[in-house]
Amino acid sequence: MNTQIDTEEPQSPELIDPVCGMTVTANSSHHHTHESQEFFFCSAGCQNKFASNPVKYLIEGGDRNEQQVVDPTAWYICPMDPEVRQRGPGTCPKCGMALESEAPSLDEGDSPELIDFRRRFWWTLPFTAIVFVLAMFGHGRGWLPDGWQNWVELLLATPVVLWAGLPFFVRGFQSVINRSPNMWTLIGLGTSFAYVYSVVATLVPGVFPASFVVDGAVSVYFEASAVIISLTLLGQLMELRARAQTSAAIRALLDLAPKTARRIKQDGSDEEVAVDDIEVGDRLRVTPGEKIPVDGIVEEGRSSVDESMLTGEPIPVTKQKGDKVISATLNTSGSLVVRSVLVGANTTLSQIVQMVGQAQRSRAPMQRLADVVAGYFVVTVVAISIITFFVWGLIGPEPAWVYGLINAVAVLIIACPCALGLATPMSIMVATGKAASMGVLFKDAAAIEAMQEIDTVVVDKTGTLTEGKPVFREVRAYGECTLDQVLEMAASLDQGSEHPLARAIVSAARDKGLALQTVDEFDSASGIGVSGRVSGSELLLGNTVFMQQFGADTSAVSKDADEMRSNGASVVYLAIDGRVAGLIAVADPIKASSMEAIEELRRRGLRLVMATGDGEITARAVAEQLNIDEVHSEVTPEAKMRLIEALQKNGAKVAMAGDGINDAPALAMADVGIAMGTGTDVAMSSAQITLVKGDLRGIAQARVVSEQTVSNMRQNLMFALLYNSIGVPIAAGVLFPIFGILLSPMIAALAMSLSSVSVVTNALRLRSQ
Repeated sequence: MNTQIDTEEPQSPELIDPVCGMTVTANSSHHHTHESQEFFFCSAGCQNKFASNPVKYLIEGGDRNEQQVVDPTAWYICPMDPEVRQRGPGTCPKCGMALESEAPSLDEGDSPELIDFRRRFWWTLPFTAIVFVLAMFGHGRGWLPDGWQNWVELLLATPVVLWAGLPFFVRGFQSVINRSPNMWTLIGLGTSFAYVYSVVATLVPGVFPASFVVDGAVSVYFEASAVIISLTLLGQLMELRARAQTSAAIRALLDLAPKTARRIKQDGSDEEVAVDDIEVGDRLRVTPGEKIPVDGIVEEGRSSVDESMLTGEPIPVTKQKGDKVISATLNTSGSLVVRSVLVGANTTLSQIVQMVGQAQRSRAPMQRLADVVAGYFVVTVVAISIITFFVWGLIGPEPAWVYGLINAVAVLIIACPCALGLATPMSIMVATGKAASMGVLFKDAAAIEAMQEIDTVVVDKTGTLTEGKPVFREVRAYGECTLDQVLEMAASLDQGSEHPLARAIVSAARDKGLALQTVDEFDSASGIGVSGRVSGSELLLGNTVFMQQFGADTSAVSKDADEMRSNGASVVYLAIDGRVAGLIAVADPIKASSMEAIEELRRRGLRLVMATGDGEITARAVAEQLNIDEVHSEVTPEAKMRLIEALQKNGAKVAMAGDGINDAPALAMADVGIAMGTGTDVAMSSAQITLVKGDLRGIAQARVVSEQTVSNMRQNLMFALLYNSIGVPIAAGVLFPIFGILLSPMIAALAMSLSSVSVVTNALRLRSQ
């Protein structure tokens, strides 16, 4: 079903009442002005409370300190059924889940639904607790006067069921109207019938047979309906918080972009403008330490630009006239004048944001086993309940229709989805706790379910297989220089630089206890090299291009340099008075655990693929050391995502392991995204699994936990359905003609509780597996 409701007339935006959290509009007659800002309220009571102490609700109120505007014309989409799309917030007619904004914004706070459910849960939880204690332990103890207990339970359970549970009844009703029975149908039927039955038993107990009278009153089941509502609200709160993290990756990406830029006017002066106001062809000035605002081409200047957010490569790239630059990358040294080429939604960063969003929506969550069963189960239970009512009413003993009503309610109560609803969440809760103790964090149940089906693992190189930080590897000396002299002079030149390669060289010299010398006439060539005079000698330190610019011949050492590069290192030349005197290799070391992790994954029959933005020589060198045969080098974020997509089209179930912003689209597209806990927040937000220590061995551990958990969930579903398959016929009265056994709703509730105990106990076994 595709619900696309185009709003033709402008609507008043929805706001959140800062006092109670209810949804209101700017048309509300209850409003108050505080510090030049207008606030709107649901009632005069909330308005008066706010007016008496605004600070309490604006500062102490936490998630309601600002009225969150909900745009009624924005597109909203269902995370479970992406084909359901409409303008403005609402709930999915298929599954009942709240729709999410298709395009999250930076100022997006808690959803109105989360605020509403939180309020309903906490305000009614004390009522549920009291009703539960009274029902379980209060009978015959004299806590209340004779005949009062049912009335007290009615009084306490009514706000829980009728107010806190109202959204569930609405969703259950929608599931019936839309002919898509689900868990909300079961919850709505079970809790409403248990509540209505109990209300009737309290108000007119005389209509029930004497066999249903216990301690002078007919047994009631207010606690069953109240507890189910509170537990369901708690589950929804946990789910809504988890779903809110889905868009955290997109908001983190949006936050990378600078908000303003320096535009060069026709007279040559600069003006600060919003990035949204930049047009194609504008000339922009980017000074050291600033982010490049849009995609463009360098017209003036030379600098080193940190593009690690895009490529994952930790070493800055030199940019000069004619080179392309990318929005949100960091200008580290020189000043640049950039002509804008791609702006707004066309920039590389915007495209990454769109790819992450599309990948998240295209990856429909695995349908929970309980939901699959519930679609058939609910129809069967309702049919049995109706048949029971009419069979007993037409051919049962007197009072036939009362017996029919009692047995029909018993069928619905014993079939109440408490155990069915706990079947997967209990296993998930225990499994996530167990995995967390191993340093493996699962974002949601879908990740646990999907991980056991993975047959292909795509891994990034920088920061995933390697440490992600260049370190000194070796030095070679030529002519009369010693190894220590080459390292000492190179470190002396680099001691004032912030370049990652420079830091690695200086750190190595200091570790050796070498004394760094003073540099005269120091000059930097923005990322390709530095020059200066040390102890009267003219020194050059940089790459091949830098040496060639100053006429230093590198041909004599080119073989050694190529050998270093073939081992995955970056090579820096040192020239003294125009002649090459040494080579220094700096490399991103492979993590100590990577080899063991790769071997373990291979033993488990998984296909391994390495995808990296690094050059082919470096990528191949790392792959050879780790015995990875399939390598994709120099891939962009989009290419990584397309690689995942291609593997999936060929039938593979793909897990992607990465740590950088550039990995975010691929992490979102994969069946399971696995982020390194040592990586970026964007990567962790896009992934479904986070390895806290950044240890790839956690992938194998996650797979084991996944296999055990899915097996446990199936067992739990079996227990839940076994109790129902036995209890429902007995509750319907099939044993009455032969044995005279009639299952009262109280016994039905006990059977329901036993099924829940079985599910919980079985789930707890996961801790010791």
